[in-house]
Amino acid sequence: MKKSLVHGYEQVALVLQGGGALGAYQAGVVEGLIKAGIEPNWVAGISIGAFNTAIIAGNPPEQRFSALRAFWQEICSPNYSPTLGLFAPWLSMLGDKARYGVNSFEATRTLLEGQRGFFRPRFPLPIFGKKYTPDEVSHYRTDELRVTLLKYADFDRINQGDIRVSVGAVNVRTGNLTYFDNTDTTLTPEHFMASGALPPGFPAVMIDGEYYWDGGLVSNTPLAHIVDHLSHKDTLIFQVDLWCAHGQLPTNFFDIDERTKDIVYSSRTRMVTDQLAVRARHRHLLKSLLEKIPTKQRDAITAQAAALAADDARVNIMHLIYQDKGYEGHYKDYEFSTLTMNEHWSSGLKDIERTLAHPAWFEKPSEEDMVVTHDVHRK
Repeated sequence: MKKSLVHGYEQVALVLQGGGALGAYQAGVVEGLIKAGIEPNWVAGISIGAFNTAIIAGNPPEQRFSALRAFWQEICSPNYSPTLGLFAPWLSMLGDKARYGVNSFEATRTLLEGQRGFFRPRFPLPIFGKKYTPDEVSHYRTDELRVTLLKYADFDRINQGDIRVSVGAVNVRTGNLTYFDNTDTTLTPEHFMASGALPPGFPAVMIDGEYYWDGGLVSNTPLAHIVDHLSHKDTLIFQVDLWCAHGQLPTNFFDIDERTKDIVYSSRTRMVTDQLAVRARHRHLLKSLLEKIPTKQRDAITAQAAALAADDARVNIMHLIYQDKGYEGHYKDYEFSTLTMNEHWSSGLKDIERTLAHPAWFEKPSEEDMVVTHDVHRK
């Protein structure tokens, strides 16, 4: 029954936003899709979403859950100090204030030590002396991340093209957002690492003589890339965001930092969704007008260009947005404890199961609507 939810769509896209440690929420969503037998044929990611993209596209469906689980367990392991997550059975009994303190400790540990298989502090820091290249100037080294990606993702499979893969990064020199796509590029671990190279924490990554930073500096969601390449195909999109635009008014500097991240990293999704709806209506109108003009009266060049613009693809977006917990703070994107990772994962699984429980949402939009969005948290 669940497979019929995607019946009639020519494309099923999974769109993964950036958000550091919050990315375990996306892994929970993927687990739910696997259980439901829903197989995306296009996965696009930014930052931590790009790392998840590599694991998803780099494994056959029957191995994705175990690969994602192993990947997240590894990067959520401390480099040196023991984690308070060892006391998980007792931590769940604490109130929000106590738990806030525990999470703050874990985030501080991450800043000081890094995370196993992901990043380690750079020593000495490149502050004085010679002029450095962009891949030498950062607080942390990410050499281990390349090894980890190769451990859990088969890049030959990624480049076979069974699943279309797109990851976004910013060219440090030009400031332009670039999408690396397996339809025209042989993807390597460096392309995914570049998508998650958030400065000044992580170093820029060189690809074909150019340095790249985290794609979230320009747009934290690859939804726009999907929208620009629909190719007239009716598309079902699972848009998995890690930052919620709505939130409480800040009462201190830490709250301001958290709200700033929420607004900056979530706003692009709202903007792209709104623009998509307007564009779809215009394209449908243009297509209707073209059909009323006799073929002999159309200028060949104008008609060809207009026909390309008159895309009548219907788009249905299942929007899943991570919801903050009361004890989380401004450090939530770099609090990598195993305990919190499991909670994020469970939230993602719960949200996708609630979404799949609404089969009517999966019906293709009408010609009048063209684009619809659904969100279980929408009030």
